[in-house]
Amino acid sequence: MANRDGFVKLVTNLLVDRYDRWACGWHWAFGEGGGGGVVTAWCCDPCSLWDGPEAATANVVASLLEWRDWLEELAERFAELAPVADADAEDRSWHVQRAATRLVTLVVDRTCTESGWHMLCERVLTWYLSSVGLEGEEASEMVKGAIGGRFKSWAEPSSVLVDAVGEDLGFGVTGHRPFRDY
Repeated sequence: MANRDGFVKLVTNLLVDRYDRWACGWHWAFGEGGGGGVVTAWCCDPCSLWDGPEAATANVVASLLEWRDWLEELAERFAELAPVADADAEDRSWHVQRAATRLVTLVVDRTCTESGWHMLCERVLTWYLSSVGLEGEEASEMVKGAIGGRFKSWAEPSSVLVDAVGEDLGFGVTGHRPFRDY
């Protein structure tokens, strides 16, 4: 492929025009070349485009399908982890904490805490909060506040840290600490 500059942007625009905004993450690849995503069929532009247009097309299609599977898995998890409609603040806080713990663990497992994994983690937690009714910017700020720079590339967070982030997120969303039975 003669001109690799702008390939991802061009393909992303084509995919979004065809399938909608969900396709934007098709190239968020696992590892250092991809910025900490979950896609394994795409690496980085130079590696994924090396073998010519036919191979590049196959890589894009495989990556898009892999990304779609990830989004569908997240949608199922978000639904499972959502608080009930009439939950009081304490119960909502508990649900948010539980969801954060499970979703962080999922992202850690899928990315192996490679380079940039924490950025996908922030995005997933923000999407979760948006799915339970918070506005995008407000959800993003709450997630950033709860994580507070404590997640790092190439470093798996301890279970204590994951729990603390979940608790901080639950408190940030509701103003209440989750119920503890100890």
